[in-house]
Amino acid sequence: MRKTLLQIEILYKDLGRGEQRIADWILKNPTGLIPLSITELANIVGCGEATVYRFAKRLGFEGYQELKISLAKEENDGIPQGNITENDSMKDIFHKVSDDIYRSLEKTEKIVSYPALAAAAERLMKSRLILVFGLGNSASVATDTAHKLLRVGLKAAAFSDNHMQAIAAAHLGPEDTVIGVSHSGSSVDIVEAMKIAKSKGAFTVAITDCGSSPIDKYSDLKLATAADETNYSILALNSRIAQLAIIDALYFYIIYRMPGAKEAIEETERALLDKKY
Repeated sequence: MRKTLLQIEILYKDLGRGEQRIADWILKNPTGLIPLSITELANIVGCGEATVYRFAKRLGFEGYQELKISLAKEENDGIPQGNITENDSMKDIFHKVSDDIYRSLEKTEKIVSYPALAAAAERLMKSRLILVFGLGNSASVATDTAHKLLRVGLKAAAFSDNHMQAIAAAHLGPEDTVIGVSHSGSSVDIVEAMKIAKSKGAFTVAITDCGSSPIDKYSDLKLATAADETNYSILALNSRIAQLAIIDALYFYIIYRMPGAKEAIEETERALLDKKY
């Protein structure tokens, strides 16, 4: 994993204009920096040497030279980066898929709201009924969420049919919670189901990308992830892995804070004993 480039992407929005020009150039030419002096890079991007030095310090380096050394080491790792192509070997493909997953988890950790996560877990523990809505790529995440909540003794169900989502949402009340899973936050059916649930007084939680989207309007809490879609597949694991990390954090919080949760898990395991050889 090329952590220096990832750190540049994570910090990009907080950089000044001159620093962003440096970042843009490095992201497009990750190996081009290595033979350049600080003066040469400053001239190429059109900024002062002090800006280049400040940029390196922002990334946690002592100076420009240490930034160059880091990029050189990462280049020598030999780990392929970028989008999957028809010429990639299976090893290359696996490395790129793994790299995408790592990047999404690193980015999500940087932007996740821990108070929002804790608030969502506290709400779930007090809910009469929890419904989880997900369609397409998010359906499996919705199912996994309901599965985990059931294991700890909460009443939960997942719906991946748009008609059933609307029907179920129409019968909720103030003691109930809906979790809507949508990476884009723009799935019409999920947004409409959340709207119905909210109109009935239910508490609504969105697990979605960190950017603004229609689902925000009908969400009492937003649990944001940061996973880039790639041009080789919008069904890639990176967005789902980030969502599942959010779910697991909620799950373990509940286990150690909700009275009876550990006992409920033990009861679950006993009920499943005869399902295994």
